[in-house]
Amino acid sequence: MAARVITIAQQKGGAGKTTLAAQLAVTFAVEGKSVAVVDIDPQGSLAAWHAERVRTLGEGGTRLHLSDVAGWRLATELDRLRDVFDVVVVDTPPHAETEAKAAVRAGDILLVPIQPSPMDLWATAATLDMARKERTAPLLVLNRVPPRGKLPEIIEAKLRADALPIAETRLGNRTAFATSMMEGRGVVETDRRSRAAEEILALVGEVNRHLA
Repeated sequence: MAARVITIAQQKGGAGKTTLAAQLAVTFAVEGKSVAVVDIDPQGSLAAWHAERVRTLGEGGTRLHLSDVAGWRLATELDRLRDVFDVVVVDTPPHAETEAKAAVRAGDILLVPIQPSPMDLWATAATLDMARKERTAPLLVLNRVPPRGKLPEIIEAKLRADALPIAETRLGNRTAFATSMMEGRGVVETDRRSRAAEEILALVGEVNRHLA
């Protein structure tokens, strides 16, 4: 069966796209899937994380394939990866370039990380508009949610008032995510019993249900 393509996009920078892409990819791999990650963000953060993963685990131990093909070759590359892997995770740039639109179009689902802030809320409209134009089903993921405060509930209420699809799983503002990234790993590898690992496992389960 052809791979499922999970595209991660958010017009606002700093929303946690790369961390989400890496954590999802590792979790799918740990669960036995063959996984490719595609970095089309010019900043190359996902590629840098993968390079650290190679240094930490060795070329044969990453359990992930990295592709940084972009531009006019992207659509062809995604078609190729679909035929080889079970899951393809695409990290996009924080603006609506041609490559980002192509990645959203190719996605079986579009994950949109959104921090509980007014700026993220306002920026999400452009990303959802792109999803609508490219006819890809979006799923908003509340990310870096603080343990206290009313703002996450306020943001979520505004999203629900607009009938937007929101993941049941929230990802907390946890240092475990960043710490694992420093080692080129995911939280399911560094501390599978942590709350962060529970959250990413729950999100993967939710994504699987949406893709079924």
